[in-house]
Amino acid sequence: MVTRGGNAPVPGAAALRAAAGPGGSVRAGTAPEPAPRAAQPLPAARAGTSRAQPSPAQPSPWYMDYLCFRGLCCKGPPPPRPEYDLVCIGLTGSGKTSLLSRLCSESPENVVSTTGFSIKAVPFQNAILNVKELGGADNIRKYWSRYYQGSQGVIFVLDSASSEDDLETARNELHSALQHPQLCTLPFLILANHQDKPAARSVQEIKKYFELEPLARGKRWILKPCSLDDMEAVKDSFALLINLLEEKDLEPSRM
Repeated sequence: MVTRGGNAPVPGAAALRAAAGPGGSVRAGTAPEPAPRAAQPLPAARAGTSRAQPSPAQPSPWYMDYLCFRGLCCKGPPPPRPEYDLVCIGLTGSGKTSLLSRLCSESPENVVSTTGFSIKAVPFQNAILNVKELGGADNIRKYWSRYYQGSQGVIFVLDSASSEDDLETARNELHSALQHPQLCTLPFLILANHQDKPAARSVQEIKKYFELEPLARGKRWILKPCSLDDMEAVKDSFALLINLLEEKDLEPSRM
């Protein structure tokens, strides 16, 4: 090692060559630069830590079942059915009470002939008929007209298998009702009952004998055969009457 007066020892050439390494050089007064460090690899991403946007959650099967059940069963109450007030007339024994009781699903054992009047609410799918049935005895028929007020339709029941005298009486009562001021503009349902009996007259015979074509021209009326053995036909006849009542509701009111 070589020294200069008062100065720190200066490294010799051999020391400089060792510091510079093979083929290298070092400037005087500077320390050798450290060798660069090798690049370290980035840590691998852990499973489940992807930054991709998650897919929207799918509803569970039980929730879909709940929505289906709610759509089918939770629609709210149905709209109220319209109600119509009707009067039902006919001679005693024509079968008025039995027909109305069967329509109301009442037991036939509890059927008693009406002596004064009775009121039944007869339910149908699209309407409720509040039927006021009037007794058909001789001493009751003269008071029929007192119960006509407020009626929106008329049901007339006749015994198609009755005697000639009773059929003539029924004819006169029907003519009187068709011409009554409180009933003449109302829909009529005329039921030729007891068609299951051997002596029953056909609908065409009833129509001709009662002179319905000329008498009821321009009026709304329906003549149908019926019996307790075929209540589906009876219900169909009442469905036609309900259609007439609905049509009358849609007419513009007269001033």
